[in-house]
Amino acid sequence: MAISSHIKEMMEGSSFIRKMFETGAKLKEQYGDDNVYDFSLGNPDVPPIQKFTDTVIKIMEEDIPAKHGYMANAGFSFARKAVAAQVSKDQKADVDEQSVVMTCGAGGALNIVLKSILNPGDRVLVSSPCFMEYKFYADNHGGKLEIIKPKENFELDADAFEKAMGADVAAVILNSPNNPSGKIYSKENLNSLFEVLKKASDKYGRSIYVICDEPYRNIVFDGAEVPAVFPLYNNSIVVTSYSKNLSLPGERIGYVAANPAADDFDDLMNAVILCNRIMGFVNAPALMQRAVSELQGETVDISVYQRKRDLLCEELSRIGYEFEKPKGTFYLFIKAPGGDDAAFADLLLKERVLVVPGSGFAMPGYFRISYCVEDKTIKGSFSGFEKAFKQVCKNC
Repeated sequence: MAISSHIKEMMEGSSFIRKMFETGAKLKEQYGDDNVYDFSLGNPDVPPIQKFTDTVIKIMEEDIPAKHGYMANAGFSFARKAVAAQVSKDQKADVDEQSVVMTCGAGGALNIVLKSILNPGDRVLVSSPCFMEYKFYADNHGGKLEIIKPKENFELDADAFEKAMGADVAAVILNSPNNPSGKIYSKENLNSLFEVLKKASDKYGRSIYVICDEPYRNIVFDGAEVPAVFPLYNNSIVVTSYSKNLSLPGERIGYVAANPAADDFDDLMNAVILCNRIMGFVNAPALMQRAVSELQGETVDISVYQRKRDLLCEELSRIGYEFEKPKGTFYLFIKAPGGDDAAFADLLLKERVLVVPGSGFAMPGYFRISYCVEDKTIKGSFSGFEKAFKQVCKNC
């Protein structure tokens, strides 16, 4: 066999999202872009703010020694200080540059954190629905992802987490606002989980980390707020990117920020910095570090996403679809009529409407719509959504 049998197995079970995206590309070749309604990929369609373009041009025109050269593996000191100041506001805690490592996006951040904390065979817990790349990230470093079912309204089920606890649990990944549900976990819901983790940490004599994956922290609607985690749980780590709030997914820039109150804080940060290098990332892109250091607190026009959300919600609700209106992200997570998410996604596919089955997020019976698309795609899809719904719900 030419490739690893383990990788071959992983390839066969790889991302539903990418598979649907690739199917969409083929359909567009056949029918034309305007006749395919692709909601498969969370690729921001709102352009970056003008200040980003102006900042990059300014940096490129400035005479900066070793502008594109290597720097410390943790990143430029000025970039880490700028990020730390913003994290202090977001997390309502006193955070300095020693808590921050600049990374190649949130994916890079998650991998270096997991490599830093996992022993072979350790488990990482996450509530469904969830981004299934977490499974591969844990596996990269000898860990195993275990998925915990949520409550009916997608809230964290603290009792279910408690039943899953053991000496081999190293971390819990939290994604809030959640991809794909748009759920924002409340402070009360978080505290119920953190009480479980504190008791388990004491019982098993190990630090159980909470890794907060927060690329959608600033993509929130209707005045919603994402609770700060640092004041609630000492062994907490934030990983994020600027992919969503600045519409820069292809630039691969993000960071790790660890709670200064975390156990063995110095060892943790030294491990994360080492792993940034030995994982092959070496350091985050120099130009992007320089740019985002001047763009803290900035975000694209979120009202555009809220308007798209409302447009979809109004029409899909009229048709008869069942869903919880999301408080954040740019996704709708909808109950699949008939209960079979894969079968219903296939029905939509015949109408040239591409969605991602909930099974791709460990939540069968639902499907995800990514509405960071042009308005004409949203409006053009309504007929297909209605036809597919009526095929299943003939008496609706």
